[in-house]
Amino acid sequence: MNNKCVIELNDITKHFLLSGMETQALRGVNLNINEGEYVSISGPSGCGKSTLLNILGLLDTPTSGRYQIAGNDVSQLSVNQRATLRNKHIGFVFQSFNLIDELSVFDNLALPVKYSEQPLAGAQLKERVMHCLELVQMTHRVDHQPNQLSGGQQQRIAIARALVNRPDILLIDEPTGNLDSKNGDAVMQMLHDLNAQGTTMCMVTHDPRYADMAGRKLFLLDGVMVDEVKLEMAG
Repeated sequence: MNNKCVIELNDITKHFLLSGMETQALRGVNLNINEGEYVSISGPSGCGKSTLLNILGLLDTPTSGRYQIAGNDVSQLSVNQRATLRNKHIGFVFQSFNLIDELSVFDNLALPVKYSEQPLAGAQLKERVMHCLELVQMTHRVDHQPNQLSGGQQQRIAIARALVNRPDILLIDEPTGNLDSKNGDAVMQMLHDLNAQGTTMCMVTHDPRYADMAGRKLFLLDGVMVDEVKLEMAG
C-alpha cells in the first residue's frame, strides 16, 4: 500500500443550529486515507455520514479542525479556491447519477474536462473520454443520452465522469441506492476492480455487504468515528 496521504482530517467537528438548538453532527473526527485505499463509512441514519462526505468533498466547511487534501490545507480557502481544488482532486459518484439528459454520454464526460485547469479538446479530449468509458465497459453507449440507458448503465457513466479529470480520490455516496440488487452488485464489482487498478476511494453506504468489499471499514456513531476493531471489542 502506498503511504502517500490523500485525505487527512484532524479533530473535525460540525455544529448546526436548528430551531435555536445546537446539534453536533461530527465530534472530533480523525481520518487518514492513503493513495490506493478503498475505505467504506457506514452507520445508522442521522449519524453524520452525509455531513462528513460534504466536508470531504469541499461542499461544506467544518466548525473546527483541520482538513488537508493532497497536501493542501483547505481551512482558509475562498469559495472559488475550494471549487478549483475540488475539480482538480475529487471525483464524485452520487446515488442519483446527476447526469445531464440533454447531453450525450460523450458530452456528459467532456464537460468537466472543458472546465478543468488543463482543458483538452479534439483528439486528446476524445481519447480521455473513451478511455474512461472503456474502464466502465460503456464505450458502446457513447452517443446515447442518459435517459436512453438503464439505471445501472447510468451509474457506470457517472463513475466514468467522476474519473475523467483523473482525481486523487473518488467520493462515493450510496452508489447502489437507486439500483436493483443485480445492477448494484455489478456496479460494486466494477468499483472493486477500479480500486484494484489503483483508484483511491471513500464510499458511504448503508449496505453491510458492500461496506465489506472495502479494504478498510469505518463506522460513524453519533458523529464519532469508530473503527471496526474498537466496534468488535465493544460488542
